[in-house]
Amino acid sequence: MAQTVPSIACLGVIGRNNNPLHITIFPSFDSTTRTYVPVRTPLQFSLLLSGTLDVFETRARQQSHPGGNPASGPGSLLLSGDFGLLHAIDDRLAAYGFETNTGVKFVAVVDLRGRSPSILPSGNNNDNNNTVGAKGGSGGIGLRDNELKPVFRAMQTAYVRLLQNPFYDPDETTVIAGAKPGGAAKRITSRKFADEMRKIGELWAPGVATL
Repeated sequence: MAQTVPSIACLGVIGRNNNPLHITIFPSFDSTTRTYVPVRTPLQFSLLLSGTLDVFETRARQQSHPGGNPASGPGSLLLSGDFGLLHAIDDRLAAYGFETNTGVKFVAVVDLRGRSPSILPSGNNNDNNNTVGAKGGSGGIGLRDNELKPVFRAMQTAYVRLLQNPFYDPDETTVIAGAKPGGAAKRITSRKFADEMRKIGELWAPGVATL
């Protein structure tokens, strides 16, 4: 089997009311065709992101009251918002999560066999991708939770930058209880934000400290 290293397969942003705000899908290495293609359809990735919501809720409840005792106070997770590994989807994909203090959730789906150091995705020639080969292994490797911290830090920075845009109205992306049919929240349509998400996914590799 060709040597491969982990890569980002999907980045998702979920609103504070669990409404999808943004999704970016990245191609993964197919060792059979030796080309890059997404490992799931957009609908399948959307379902994977939705499936993380129960994990966010359960983990937050556990961390808020360690040991199930409300008197024990909040856990340390609430200080950083980093939920780490949410769940392993299969032997190839794993979902990691981060929640902001306003309830917006960032999800990174990692493909443990997503990139070949010797064959880069078309148009992707950054130096970070060329230096990660030594960390790879045949069939992929496990990741430490902190490997995804640069991803979530960059996603949060991009989201804050979006909120600072005077032409962006965050209320348009918020589901309001009792809203009329057809009044569903909009998704993030900013091209700059989408470009930043794509850049984050393309530049990340195990060992990369900043994005």
